[in-house]
Amino acid sequence: MARIFITGSADGLGLLAAKSLVNQGHNVVLHARNPERGKQAIDNVPGAETVFTADLSDIEETKMLAHEVNNSGAFDAIIHNAGVYQVASKTIFAVNTLAPYILTCLIHKPKRLIYLSSSLHLQGKPNLEEFKINTNHLSYSDSKLHVLMLAKVIARKWPDVYANAMDPGWVPTRMGGKGAPDDLQKGYETQVWLATSDDINTKVSGRYFHHQKERRHNPMADDITLQEKFLETCKMITGVSFPYSQGLRS
Repeated sequence: MARIFITGSADGLGLLAAKSLVNQGHNVVLHARNPERGKQAIDNVPGAETVFTADLSDIEETKMLAHEVNNSGAFDAIIHNAGVYQVASKTIFAVNTLAPYILTCLIHKPKRLIYLSSSLHLQGKPNLEEFKINTNHLSYSDSKLHVLMLAKVIARKWPDVYANAMDPGWVPTRMGGKGAPDDLQKGYETQVWLATSDDINTKVSGRYFHHQKERRHNPMADDITLQEKFLETCKMITGVSFPYSQGLRS
């Protein structure tokens, strides 16, 4: 069975993925924004191994989370599920873009990395020069393009890891709203599938999925020059360098 860490697993898709994975017999470590939500997460997934708490809008808390995760042992898969939508641009940038970057850089390399993007990334722009100065004009769509760029970077630089991004769809969670039209179950099943399945279709890297199928993505994510600028900019803002070389997975 696999050991899996899921960010933002106190509710929504992260919680549903955690429940599914525990029910399948996997060892799951949860994450929540604060201790109150952490207790809520453990109460909702009683079979989970433990829960870590950190506010991903805070760079230093995110760094500390990475160290806590490392101290708990190795992981087979990490699902970067946490995300925010209708909040200030600064918070969107911190949680959706910088937190996955920091955690990817600092947590020991797993066998699989899954990043939650969105179909809205198709409307996104890198805006790399903009977020060197300020983040007031960065959008949710931009942040979800950043996430796909990160998955593409890892696929290129870490050939021993399966790193992929996915669109769960517009599903009826607290973020998506009760009226969201897409299938909630299919939304979290793709995370679970990418994290644990032996299906040959999961043993790929740098791909973009929706409902367990590869989908069209924004071609800007494939631009290597933009990818390198993205890494440089994240390093400048966070003080965390991308580890170009890490030990191979077992």
